[in-house]
Amino acid sequence: MRSLVLLLALMALGGCMNVSDMGEGVRYHMSDAGLLDHSDTTRTLSIRLQPDSFIFIGQGAFVPPGKGAVPQQNAVAEEAFKSFVEYFPLVRRAQGPLGLEDAIAEARAVGADYVLYTRFARTDDRIGNGDEWYDEQAVDRLGWDRGVVQMMLIETSTRYLIDTARIKSRGGLLTFHDNTPQDLLAAPMREYARSLLGMSN
Repeated sequence: MRSLVLLLALMALGGCMNVSDMGEGVRYHMSDAGLLDHSDTTRTLSIRLQPDSFIFIGQGAFVPPGKGAVPQQNAVAEEAFKSFVEYFPLVRRAQGPLGLEDAIAEARAVGADYVLYTRFARTDDRIGNGDEWYDEQAVDRLGWDRGVVQMMLIETSTRYLIDTARIKSRGGLLTFHDNTPQDLLAAPMREYARSLLGMSN
């Protein structure tokens, strides 16, 4: 009798949620528990951009402190470009790392409305496969990759700082094999691009 009541209660609760909501809830809790990749994006302002805004994406040449392999030079700008191009039709990225002044000058030269200037603030590329284990051979280096990215959104014509954001990401137990800190950026970059348009997750 108790099992029948429990089954009916679960069916009633299950009928209150969409399958997609249940899937998103499971994904959220699994990432919070450390099984899947997890990220936390902090913005200073909640400004919205027009969908037809022309955004130029650049990355600083700053080499982040941290352990493990150094990330590729333009990795953050490339991930931002891949994510922003889904939501903004006019996006261009720098071919390589640039200083802030150079990024603004190049954005003005191509007629961009905004500059998204990015950089890795910190990375920790942990051992995630056999090759990395062979290179480092340290048990304390096994685990989840971590990274912190800082971004500034600047209006090109006035040099006004529109928004700043910080993305803190961590790998998960089920997804850490062959991952690097830049592999963790796709989902939070898409989330940031959507938030600039005022779209909910």
